[in-house]
Amino acid sequence: MVSISTHVLDTAAGKPAIGVNVQLVRAGSGEECLASEWTDDDGRIASLVDNLEPGSYSLVFHPPSAFFTRVELQVELAEGHHHIPLLVSPYGCVTYRGS
Repeated sequence: MVSISTHVLDTAAGKPAIGVNVQLVRAGSGEECLASEWTDDDGRIASLVDNLEPGSYSLVFHPPSAFFTRVELQVELAEGHHHIPLLVSPYGCVTYRGS
């Protein structure tokens, strides 16, 4: 089975991004939302979803940026836990496969 966690950091402010909506969408489903959560006071969502089947999914972030209003990452998830963070600033964003 597959599980996902995430966090969002506001690198311009140098602190966690609180209250960011993150959605999990099954890729190719035409926006079938499987989960929707908000980051906590530490910018984290400890468990966006548990017990998914391996496959293609999209994480959709709605970050606190005047430029980036929606950041969508399509990922291919294998068995196990996946931590997928987003670092965002007013005119840049980056992600990586966390541990």
